Amino acid sequence: MDTPPLLADLTLDELRPQLIEAMLVHVPFDGWTGRALDQAAADLGVEPAVARLAFPGGAIDMVDAYIASADARMAEALDTDAFRALKVRERVTRAIRTRLEQAEPHREAIRRAAAVLALPGNLGRAARLTWRTADSIWRACGDRSTDFNFYSKRALAGGVYASTLLVWLADDSDGFEASWAFLDRRIADVMRIETAKARLKPPSGSEGERPSLIRFLGRLRYPVEG
Repeated sequence: MDTPPLLADLTLDELRPQLIEAMLVHVPFDGWTGRALDQAAADLGVEPAVARLAFPGGAIDMVDAYIASADARMAEALDTDAFRALKVRERVTRAIRTRLEQAEPHREAIRRAAAVLALPGNLGRAARLTWRTADSIWRACGDRSTDFNFYSKRALAGGVYASTLLVWLADDSDGFEASWAFLDRRIADVMRIETAKARLKPPSGSEGERPSLIRFLGRLRYPVEG
């Protein structure tokens, strides 16, 4: 049996997800802070100075690393023949729901992460991270588009995920039933938009222009309930 590498032998990229995992029990009390990172480092037997090198940007880098790890776990869980056999609508719904179900044990840490992302100086980074999660969702669903559909699909999925996340963070219903009902309604909205996609396509000669992510998210983040 191969022996796992010692933490001291890991690169910062390899150490980062382990530090994030160890931080999750401390973040509900101390936030995404140096204190929580120091405690995680102590738990793992890592020098605090080395741990801090892994997150030179502080809290926003820690949140970024957590989201990257969560995206990877979601993709791994969905890598099954049963998932690939679902219809596209079902795959997107299952992907977003899986992403949130996996995060349930760490809901307070995620609430604190959302607060970090909402800071004015972090809004650009927050948009990029939402886009990255949306891309992870679509790639898990098997999407390999490269045209306008690539951008519109990810903008729409990002809006659905972000709005469902906000509902989920405040949801006290049994089994998060309110969140899953909200998700189903948002997916239905997306399907209606997909049927009218011709109106979203750029005019002839501007196919290379990237649609505004902020504009799409602004439309979908606070949809009007039917």
